[in-house]
Amino acid sequence: MTGDLDPAPAPARASTRRHVVVMGVSGCGKTTVAQGIARATGMVFAEADQFHSEANVAKMRAGQPLDDVDRWPWLEALAAWMSEQDEQGRSTVIACSALRRAYRDVLRSAPPTVQFVHLAGPPEVVRARLAVREGHYMPASLLDSQLRTLEPLEADESGVVLDLRCTPEQLVFHAVSWLGE
Repeated sequence: MTGDLDPAPAPARASTRRHVVVMGVSGCGKTTVAQGIARATGMVFAEADQFHSEANVAKMRAGQPLDDVDRWPWLEALAAWMSEQDEQGRSTVIACSALRRAYRDVLRSAPPTVQFVHLAGPPEVVRARLAVREGHYMPASLLDSQLRTLEPLEADESGVVLDLRCTPEQLVFHAVSWLGE
């Protein structure tokens, strides 16, 4: 988290295009931060939840966690979208849980480079946010499942861990600074 860990350095940019995934458990602020990064940098924003199949959404609404069979097509669609945007000369920022290394590996499979901004912090902070969140199909009851699934960024993954207790503005500032924008 900001000040707690030394983030991996952002890699030198081979081109002007880049792809960023703002990751973390449901309710940590991924969408707000990703939209802020998009506004600050001009990157194209996407909400990964919009790429889920109707069956995945129905499963989550019913309080059932997704399994890997559910996730693979979703992750492949996200990687394909980033690749398409890259081919069109656009940089992207996606709000996506990307909880496991294997999921991040799929996201990294298509575009030349993908970097991660992991919003992390105490579960009780996330629970409090989920308790007041409205209009989202992901029930707070699935938070424990996400916390069990979460695998922190590894040293060889280009990313930074930010403390979700910071304000959204601070998180965007730290992320954009780390990206060198």
